Amino acid sequence: MIKIFDTTLRDGEQSPGCSMNLYEKIQMAKQLESLGVDIIEAGFAIASKGDFEAVREIAKTVRNCTIASLARAVKKDIDYAWEAVKYAKKPRIHTFIATSDIHMKYKLKMQPEEVIKKAVEMVKYAKKYCEDVEFSAEDATRSNPLFLAKIYQEVINAGATVINIPDTVGYIMPHEYYNFIKTITSNMSNADKADISVHCHDDLGMAVANTLSAIKAGATQFECTINGIGERAGNAALEEVVMALKTRKDYFNQTCYIDTTQIMRTSKLLSTITGVQVQPNKSIVGDNAFAHESGIHQHGVLEEKSTYEIMTPESVGLNKNKMVLGKHSGKHAFKDRVKSLGYDLSEEIIVKLFKQFKDLADKKKNVFDKDIEALISGKTIKIPSVYTLNRFVINSGNTISSTATIALEKDSITIEDSAMGDGPVDAAFKALEKLVSMDLVLENYSLNSITEGKDAQGEAIIKLRHNSKIYTGRGLSTDIVEASIKAYIAAVNKVMFDI
Repeated sequence: MIKIFDTTLRDGEQSPGCSMNLYEKIQMAKQLESLGVDIIEAGFAIASKGDFEAVREIAKTVRNCTIASLARAVKKDIDYAWEAVKYAKKPRIHTFIATSDIHMKYKLKMQPEEVIKKAVEMVKYAKKYCEDVEFSAEDATRSNPLFLAKIYQEVINAGATVINIPDTVGYIMPHEYYNFIKTITSNMSNADKADISVHCHDDLGMAVANTLSAIKAGATQFECTINGIGERAGNAALEEVVMALKTRKDYFNQTCYIDTTQIMRTSKLLSTITGVQVQPNKSIVGDNAFAHESGIHQHGVLEEKSTYEIMTPESVGLNKNKMVLGKHSGKHAFKDRVKSLGYDLSEEIIVKLFKQFKDLADKKKNVFDKDIEALISGKTIKIPSVYTLNRFVINSGNTISSTATIALEKDSITIEDSAMGDGPVDAAFKALEKLVSMDLVLENYSLNSITEGKDAQGEAIIKLRHNSKIYTGRGLSTDIVEASIKAYIAAVNKVMFDI
């Protein structure tokens, strides 16, 4: 049985533009629990007050997963990690120190024997707090494997329950990694006394291949993120490794506890929270992963799905139901579709969503599954609204300057202002800047079509910088200007939520 260590909330959140607030981290952690991961690395407790609070609250909330916090091989780091994870039903302290010659010489300025001594000392220190202690050798794949065998043997003797062999900079190749792990474990007398973990980065596009190679070499835990997000080029994508194990069980002869039907929902939740969309051709969770356009492929799939599909869409949580929903559909049909998409929502939320659905159906001929999921995302991940949109008027054309007049509600009071800009969206944003009176910098703005057709909903994603922190807002509408305004307001409300 392979254990899944998900670090979306720690390494994944370190991706530029992927920061999450406390509420969003808790939502993501709950979904990871539903997905069935074994360990959630909830954060780096000493990194910031926000990280500490997130680890602590996730530890209090999630009951079916081990909750881990990262810590350098430093007593203060370990103290903070324990204070954060001690509320967990199954807590883990994950401590690390660098072991490559380049890191020991230039970063640590320590001799190899000093590094071993420090690692052993800190594992023993962590063990006083917590039975479950993971030790990682940072930059392991550029380290001497015999040195690693020695340090891993020592930390297991000191009480480590997991040893991690990370490819920190995405340097190694799959066949090398297999031999590297075999060399380490064959030179240890106690390798069977701890889980062997791997943590692979994707700098050369090898993270998933290296992870799978490590599993063949005897790794019993792999560290990963949803959608492969993470530092630089990211980490091994959970969905890709898990589906490889499931699809090629004949080759790997391994299983895990992941409920694969929750994969798509988890992927979409992360995209909704971060505003970082998955590329269409992304394995498993991309929009085109189960799409067939070629006539030859279409003919083959219609005759026998297995001709071009090595796994079913249903196995990862996609629904093949093509029933069209429109303005004549009733609440029963809508509720059934929501349930078929994998969502278990309260009657109160269903009633609110159904009203939004009917409003949307009046604007669109057909409402697609992605429209419904977009409505659900907006309802289930909701930041308290300090500002709400009351109305807006846009004057624009190729012979006049664009002008936007926007009215917002704040504390039951309507506030209104106008501004001119280079276009309708620019004018709207300038009017909003005047209304909220905050020091905000627009870092990024993107617009996507959520569904098919000329009446498709537009999804606007805004990234605003306030006090060096990035806030992501998302807005949906068949009117792209309205979607943009809603996205801006959503980002501002996140700023207000943090203040």
